[in-house]
Amino acid sequence: MTSHALRRRSVLGLPAAGLAGAALAHVGPLAGRADAGAPAILKPLPADRFIDYGSNAETRWESVDPHRYLTPQSDLFVRNHTRTPRIDAASYRLRVFGDGLADPAGVTLGLADLRQLPSVEVTSVHECTGNGRSFFDTQQGTKAGGTPWTLGAVGTVTWQGVRLRDVLRRAGLRADAVSVQGAGLDDEYVDKGENLGRVRRPFPIAKALDDALLAWGANGEPLLPDHGYPLRLVLPGWVGIASIKWLGELEVSRSELTSPWNTRWYNVGGPLGVNPVRSSWELPRDARIPAGRTAVLTGRSWSGAAPIARVDVSTDGGTTWSPARLRPAPGPRTEGHGWTRWTHTWHAPEPGPHQLLARASDLHGRTQPAIAAVNPNGYFFDAVVRHPVTVA
Repeated sequence: MTSHALRRRSVLGLPAAGLAGAALAHVGPLAGRADAGAPAILKPLPADRFIDYGSNAETRWESVDPHRYLTPQSDLFVRNHTRTPRIDAASYRLRVFGDGLADPAGVTLGLADLRQLPSVEVTSVHECTGNGRSFFDTQQGTKAGGTPWTLGAVGTVTWQGVRLRDVLRRAGLRADAVSVQGAGLDDEYVDKGENLGRVRRPFPIAKALDDALLAWGANGEPLLPDHGYPLRLVLPGWVGIASIKWLGELEVSRSELTSPWNTRWYNVGGPLGVNPVRSSWELPRDARIPAGRTAVLTGRSWSGAAPIARVDVSTDGGTTWSPARLRPAPGPRTEGHGWTRWTHTWHAPEPGPHQLLARASDLHGRTQPAIAAVNPNGYFFDAVVRHPVTVA
C-alpha cells in the first residue's frame, strides 16, 4: 500500500460572509451536510475533499494527489462573499470605463471581442488572503475573526485568457492612469445591515500592465461558476480578493481608487498585495503513521513573489532540520510560477506524538518566520505551522 493510500485511510478515520436573502452566520465546519455548500456554492463538496463553511469551502490537504501538480477546479477552494451567480455567457458583457481612458465612457466587450485579442496561459498560485487564519489562535493564542481556514484555501492553476494590458490599450488607456478597479457580478454585499455594493478592489496600473489577465479558462477547461464563469480577473501572486470573479466592470482612473475591500478589509498598514511564503504537508492533522517503517512524506510550498528556492523540514518539533527534496514542476513551461512539491523520507520514526514542521524560502530571500505578525482580521499567517502526528 502506498503512503498516499495510508494517508487517505487516516483521513477516512478522521468570516462567514453575508448572503443576500439567506442567513449564513456560521463560520465553523458544517460536517456531513447533504446540501454541502448550497445555496452559496454550486459545485459538489465531498466531505473527504472539503471542509464546508457554508459560503466558503476549504480543500483538505490529505485529499491532494501528490502526483498531480495543478489543482482541478473540482478540488479548488471556494471563497464567496455572497453566493455564486449563474451568468449567461452569450449575453455577458464587460464594461471598461473611467477617466483613465481617452474616452471616459469607455467600451463594452463580449467574450467574442476578448477572444480576438492574443491569448495567453499563465500558471499561478491562487490563495485566499486569510489562508492559515486559524493558526493565529491555535498556535499563537491570538484569535482572529473570519473563516477559520487551516492551510487549504490555496491551489495552483494554469489560467487561459488575455492580458489585461491588451484590453486596456484597446479601450484607449491614458498615459497618466494610475489605478484600476474590478467589480464582480455577484450579489451586493451587506455587512451588519450596511449595503456595501458589489465586491470590488483597486490595484495599481503597474500590476495591470505587468502580468494581470482576464481568464475564461482554468487548466484547459472553461471556468466553473464557483470560480468565476464566464470571466474573471487574475492577478498572479497577489491576494485572492484582488482576482475578482464574475468580472462585470473595470474602472480605470487617474487617481487612486478605494473600496471597503482595500481599506476596511485586506489592509494591514496599507492594502495587501503580494502573498507571503507558506508550506503544507499533504497529511491530515493528527495523522497516524506506522512505527518502525520508513515513511515518505510529501508536501508543497509556495510564494507570491518568486519560485521556492529551499524547503527545510523537521520531524522533532524544530529541534533539528534537514533539507527536503524539491520536485520540479511537470509538463511544458508556462508563464508565471506555481507551487513547489517536495518529499522527505522519515527513517524508522519512534513511536509517540511528533510535530512536523516545514519552512520554505523563495528566490527573493523571503523565509517563513517562527511567528506571524498579528492583525485583527487574521491575514497573511506565514509562520511555520506545527503539524501534529502520532507514530504507532
